Amino acid sequence: MKHINIPIFIPHLGCPNQCIFCNQKIISGTQVFCEDEVERKIDEVLAFVNKQDECEIAFFGGSFTGIDVNLMIRLLDKAQEYVDKKLVKSIRMSTRPDYITKEIITILKNYTISYVELGIQTMNDEVLKLLKRGHTVADTVRATELLNEAKIKFVGQMMVGLPGSNNEDEKHCAEQICKLGAKASRIYPTIVFKNTELEELMRIGQYAPLSLEDAVERSANLLEIFEKNNVKCIRIGLCESDNLHSIETYVAGPNSPSIGEMVKGKLFYNIICEKLKNNTINTKKLYIYCPIGKSSQIIGHKKTNIISLKKLFLFDEIVVLENNKLEKYDIFLSEKEENHAFKIS
Repeated sequence: MKHINIPIFIPHLGCPNQCIFCNQKIISGTQVFCEDEVERKIDEVLAFVNKQDECEIAFFGGSFTGIDVNLMIRLLDKAQEYVDKKLVKSIRMSTRPDYITKEIITILKNYTISYVELGIQTMNDEVLKLLKRGHTVADTVRATELLNEAKIKFVGQMMVGLPGSNNEDEKHCAEQICKLGAKASRIYPTIVFKNTELEELMRIGQYAPLSLEDAVERSANLLEIFEKNNVKCIRIGLCESDNLHSIETYVAGPNSPSIGEMVKGKLFYNIICEKLKNNTINTKKLYIYCPIGKSSQIIGHKKTNIISLKKLFLFDEIVVLENNKLEKYDIFLSEKEENHAFKIS
């Protein structure tokens, strides 16, 4: 069974603020929103999914709970029709913390909402000011409290490499997202798009985007925090689209279709290094056992993990084997191939 989001993009429709990093028309690939097209878009996706797949309608690309309330209710009513007919399982939406109010919560409780995705970005008020975000950390806390009281699950979306932010700020944000009760998270390394204030700041030397290497390192630190707190990270990096790579839209920043795999690979690398520091393996050949499907992340993008581990710990050969008794980021290191203690796949 696959999980499939049916995205309905509403770029800037509910958001009068213009954050310095944001151009939702570029990010979502949607220039205008047409209410009359919503049903057709949903039906087009449903025509190609398997009956056993788990689908949900997702209102993305803008601050959904900030749009005209009558339009919001009409869209929710239409989405709920699909839920009631058992064509989709639930409804999801993205919004801003300051657009979660008691009145909004009262409306949302009438529908089958799986998650509200909150654009938290940072838990540093000074950084929020630099971003011209238009809300404070207190607004974020208040929004999560309202959602928790209503038993509506939320996703914490945060960013890496923002102006005025650093690695410690970002780790604090990840820790706070966990403490506030998020059930899932997203990590977005900051990309510079055209026609944004962030582009202008970069042009005059007041902002420098992270390198891909730094973005991977810092994002891996956050992923580790989410993993330790059992907050699933459902995405690292923006969803792929032609707009993310076009010279007409993309300016600078750690923009790679492989960044999610690279971040996961970096976390595995950090875990392996920590284990090897306290390990007594004396042979020149190392066996690394990892969960099913994770060997490519252990090896690393372009074999960078294996190359670095050999150089750092003086191994002549490293063998990566998958093991069906391991899960998530569990690994097992050995001097030999374990034929009895572990079943190798």
